[in-house]
Amino acid sequence: MPWSTPFYEPIILPDGRKLVTLKDAATYITNLPKKESALPQWQTAIEVLLLSSRGGDAMMARIGVLKALHRNAVREFKTDRKETHWGKRKLKRDE
Repeated sequence: MPWSTPFYEPIILPDGRKLVTLKDAATYITNLPKKESALPQWQTAIEVLLLSSRGGDAMMARIGVLKALHRNAVREFKTDRKETHWGKRKLKRDE
């Protein structure tokens, strides 16, 4: 695949810009400060971008860049979710 291969869905950066192609993502990563681009998450994103440009899947490159962008995000479990419409399962033995 050439570097002009677009992602299935553009990657939106924190500053509002969009990464549309593999080349956009590679340019963004190479323009990062040395200290930040040396992080393992960005190194993995670079490897996956290179693999994608040599015939891999663009989706893998997108995932690599997104994981590097959101490396400090904390996933939270929401306890205030809506209850399911079917409720608790009833077993024959509980009747």
